Amino acid sequence: MINTIRLISRQSLPQFRRFHKCVVRQTESSAVAATETAAASPPPLSPSDVEKPVHPKIDKIANDITALNLIEVAELSELLKKRLNLPDAPVMPIGGFVAASQALEEEEMEQKQVQTEFTVKLMAFDEKQKVALIKEVKNLLPDTNLVQAKKFVESAPTIVKADIAKDEAEKLRDALTKVGATIQII
Repeated sequence: MINTIRLISRQSLPQFRRFHKCVVRQTESSAVAATETAAASPPPLSPSDVEKPVHPKIDKIANDITALNLIEVAELSELLKKRLNLPDAPVMPIGGFVAASQALEEEEMEQKQVQTEFTVKLMAFDEKQKVALIKEVKNLLPDTNLVQAKKFVESAPTIVKADIAKDEAEKLRDALTKVGATIQII
């Protein structure tokens, strides 16, 4: 075609124009023929290729939701749960119901375990027996002098000893209760 254009352009300009018109008409007619053939026989569509008509309202909502970022999606989810009174979906462990039942059994075992460590707490004291209580605290707590014992008693409520055995906690409570202290074992 380029060679033909060169040949015609060497001749006269009117001949070139006639040639150009012929080429344009020929390409237009071939394009029209191709579209007519395509329209006459559309390609076969499978049922999955055919979209069902969607209501415009639903389409708008879907477009709005797909435009949301993750934070906005989470907020939308929470709002829908509240408005529709939906419960939170429980998260299933990987093992399914077997793992869930094992977790429940372990939790029950932890609740059945007996408390082994106790804390003794000085809640209040009788002002009349303050001196006797200070002396008893000095004797019961190692490395405590009288000044420290006095400050300790006056700062009630305070923890006397933590993480001790039950029998030791009861002995400590009995000794301090005899000298006018109000004790709580936690």
